[in-house]
Amino acid sequence: MLQAIDLTKRYEDGHLALDALNLEIKPGEIFFLLGANGAGKTTTINLLLNFIEPTLGKALVNGIDVMEQPLETKKHIAFVSENVMLYGSFTACQNLDFFARLGGKTNLTKKDYYDVMRRVGLQEEAFERKLKTFSKGMRQKVGLAIAIIKDADNIVMDEPTSGLDPKSAAELMQILIHLRNSGKAILMCTHDLFRAKAAADRVGIMKEGRLVMLRTREEFLQDDLERIYLDYMQEAVL
Repeated sequence: MLQAIDLTKRYEDGHLALDALNLEIKPGEIFFLLGANGAGKTTTINLLLNFIEPTLGKALVNGIDVMEQPLETKKHIAFVSENVMLYGSFTACQNLDFFARLGGKTNLTKKDYYDVMRRVGLQEEAFERKLKTFSKGMRQKVGLAIAIIKDADNIVMDEPTSGLDPKSAAELMQILIHLRNSGKAILMCTHDLFRAKAAADRVGIMKEGRLVMLRTREEFLQDDLERIYLDYMQEAVL
């Protein structure tokens, strides 16, 4: 479970990037956090991952404060970024092996790595190729494979469909639904309203550092999510 409790971040220049966010993403849930660039989505991710310190409030992973026990919380969360940073001189398989061992998974075999790369839709001829030859979409798939092999309770994703072709993006959604059904808590920060309608259990809209809308799947399917989003983007935050 992922939780933000009055989570606030004001940067040194005075900019209020996140304003008292209260949010809970439960096991077995896919939550889409929508918003324009600068809305506070990435700041939220950075606080949950303990990349930056909050000004006020708390970020919790499985009930553990990320500031008080950062190493413990990292065991329970996996992250897939928009621009996956991996080792270009390593093959896809070597990257999986390196990050799996870094996360304490020392008993995995090459078959385990191959199975998860097939699962995310990476072509087999690429399994033993160096990452520096990969397209952005292929690197995204390796990043997702690393997140899956870690088998963390919580998965945080920042624009994971960026760089993926429509077929690969659809396959990613099916993987996330399977992970959701296995009890994972999944937070996806994105602009992708189409994927939100296809897979989200709940959606939230952020604007100027605030969570301005929260809807369940039943609620947003009864209305027009695109219209809701555009309406909130046009309204002023008071």
